[in-house]
Amino acid sequence: MTLGVIGGLGPLATACYLKLIIRMTEAKRDQDHIDMILYNCPHIPDRTEYILGRSEESPAPEMIRIGQALARQGVDYIGIPCITAHYFHRELTENISVPIIHAIHETGEELSQNGIRKVGVMATDGTVQSGLFQEHLREMGIDVILPDERHQRYVMEIIYDNVKAGTPVDLDKFHRVSAHLLRQGAQINILGCTELSLVKKDYPIGREFLDAMEVLAQRSVQLCGGKLKEKYRNLIEI
Repeated sequence: MTLGVIGGLGPLATACYLKLIIRMTEAKRDQDHIDMILYNCPHIPDRTEYILGRSEESPAPEMIRIGQALARQGVDYIGIPCITAHYFHRELTENISVPIIHAIHETGEELSQNGIRKVGVMATDGTVQSGLFQEHLREMGIDVILPDERHQRYVMEIIYDNVKAGTPVDLDKFHRVSAHLLRQGAQINILGCTELSLVKKDYPIGREFLDAMEVLAQRSVQLCGGKLKEKYRNLIEI
């Protein structure tokens, strides 16, 4: 089976997703890895800006165009390494003939399998205000805790001013947000933005996190017929 990837949202996050898929696969030779077709398209309009009404340029038409091209090339599943882009999941599904892996739903499945019933969410303003995690997780019996205004601002600064801009991550702000959510009863904090996945990759942030992009990569391997390494079968370490 072949995985199609709508990438470039952003480019570093896409590269991280591909590396995760390769690292998670139990492979003794090149041929043991899954086939992938990647469209790396950073020109796709900003998802958060559109969701918040600060831009009239929807990213959906371009994502649909790329998804349809991938479908014509025979992919079996599509992965989108941008959590905010899942706001458009229904619209994409209605216009693309190939199943699109829903990272947020799959994250909820991973939480449920581990008995987690209360989580904090660190994500973009667009993801938070669209209610993506709140809607899907609460339907699965999982309570969601969001940062207050000050701590949400810290999250956005980490995503846009640090990771996307290629500057060092302010770990003090990162840990302040995490502690803020844990104090309110979160059993674990979801890294609900692919740029935050890069923070986890590059810094020792601790174990109280579930990375939604790791879930997406894990499911991508499984759905496309790859063999998952034992240590990646459960992504929750607490």
